[in-house]
Amino acid sequence: VKSDVARAKAAEAIAGGVIEANADNAAMHAAENRTTLIYNDWGDHRVGADILCYMNGYKDPRMEKMFLANDVGDYVGIRIGIDVAGKSTAMSKYSNMIVASDTPYLWFNAAEATFLHAEYELRWGSAETAKTLYEQAVRLSFEERGASGADAYLVDATKKPAPYTDPLGNYSASARSEITVPWETATDGSDTEAVQERNLERIIVQKWIAIFPLGVEAWSEHRRTGYPKLLPVPTDKSGGSVNVEQGARRLPYPVEEYQQNNANLQAAIQTLGAEQQNGDRSGDVMGTRVWWDCKPYNK
Repeated sequence: VKSDVARAKAAEAIAGGVIEANADNAAMHAAENRTTLIYNDWGDHRVGADILCYMNGYKDPRMEKMFLANDVGDYVGIRIGIDVAGKSTAMSKYSNMIVASDTPYLWFNAAEATFLHAEYELRWGSAETAKTLYEQAVRLSFEERGASGADAYLVDATKKPAPYTDPLGNYSASARSEITVPWETATDGSDTEAVQERNLERIIVQKWIAIFPLGVEAWSEHRRTGYPKLLPVPTDKSGGSVNVEQGARRLPYPVEEYQQNNANLQAAIQTLGAEQQNGDRSGDVMGTRVWWDCKPYNK
């Protein structure tokens, strides 16, 4: 929303020094990683369909390092916003993430810092440097996950995100993106803006994979850039307050604010409406765009 400020702050961070090696990754080493309860002990969570559609399409070697196959050996996630007929069936048919009680909580890794640097160069610096940083970031992610084959992955221009095939046969869908992995170089006569946009999509898609399972950050990146392109919910259960093609854009204010802080709440909602750009929903609903979520929607 303020590209001059973004550029200055990014340049300041780069000049100050950023994480460049996995040895310097930031993680929280708790006595017990409590996500093991919801994924392993209770079985209440499974991996979302979107990330596995991208990784299946790319034949991504990191997939088997990050996730568990389902009961027939496939890597397949669960669509967001569906009704699950039975928990035990969902647990066996959809992939789980690999997490143990001694797994550190990821906070910030070298791959993310390098993808951020690549985006800076793509927007305001050298496209050649952006390419180098993008490829370096992918290699850092492969190294962090203990996966091999990064060099081949980075040059394979044939593979694209896969369509979603629901193992239960209910919620299959076509792929939302056709983005490939290799960096694209603009040539004479090419649409340089279109090439830049596709390379931005590459950066964000690969960053999204590399920072899993940082879901709130991934959601913020999706709202900021429009990438990765995600599957819409199969059924609109928002009462029309969310554009299902674009997904939720914010969290509504909690009921306590209405009960205990209503005057300031109403002022905040008015400010929310005044700040709105390129939005098709308004008010204190999940479909209203916040002030920094200003990029036109992907078509």
